[in-house]
Amino acid sequence: MPTIYSDKQAKTILSRASGYLDTGFTHSLNPYSGCAFACRYCYVREMPVQTFKDEPWGDWVERKTNAAELYVQEVRRLRRKNEPVRLFMSSATDPYQPIEREAKLTRQLLEAMLDAPPDFLQIQTRSPLVGRDLDLLILLNGQCQLLVSLTVETDREDMKRLFAPHAPAIQQRLKTLTALHDAGITTQAALSPVLPFTPAFPELLQGIVDRIWIDTLRIGDGTMGRRSKRLGMPELFAQEGLEAWYAEDIHLRIDRYFRKFFPDQMIRLSKTEAYPDETSGSR
Repeated sequence: MPTIYSDKQAKTILSRASGYLDTGFTHSLNPYSGCAFACRYCYVREMPVQTFKDEPWGDWVERKTNAAELYVQEVRRLRRKNEPVRLFMSSATDPYQPIEREAKLTRQLLEAMLDAPPDFLQIQTRSPLVGRDLDLLILLNGQCQLLVSLTVETDREDMKRLFAPHAPAIQQRLKTLTALHDAGITTQAALSPVLPFTPAFPELLQGIVDRIWIDTLRIGDGTMGRRSKRLGMPELFAQEGLEAWYAEDIHLRIDRYFRKFFPDQMIRLSKTEAYPDETSGSR
């Protein structure tokens, strides 16, 4: 079924950080509601933004057409109160939806940030489209602390097709990480959630990321696995013969494996280490 797109005038654009983001971020920023990538494991399927919708997750996307205007107003209000602004974009959508090619809401937000920069911005996406905005990212990198994080759950396209069939190809994401890193942007590979990968996966990330963040469906869905269980993830892993990748200690095993290839300060694990600091590979 084709994705249903609609426009809305949002009342606010910055949401106070809570739950999984209360480790250093002050606000989340979502220029869209809904998500066309429709990953089968996505925890947002279990959140009110979806549970009160009639259309299935992945079949609808709302464009917040006044996002950039609201951003400037709200940041200036925070600055008048001398409050910090450390942003996570985005927590309940992907800021680079396929429709972003035409809508350019995220690009407009980046342009607004050049006039009203945050203290810190983490862009979280699985889309190579973030590379389109490299010109703005280079400028913004000189005005605030910036981290561009691309979700790369696996290096296996068969696993991507199983769990996230509508998401961009893994090789395109790696190519985008390379371009951003080569341009001087601090980059992160978000292995979130970890999906089955080949032993060579760490080697593909060497030299193109400053930071690797590891999280799993058992500990990273905001409810210690309850949302993932309701979404049928244990059964899907078992059905595909992947039970070992859903083990209770899988996050610890993946953490140990990647530390064989990268310095300890580059590897970050789950919520408590989600917010970047001076030891986590920033350039």
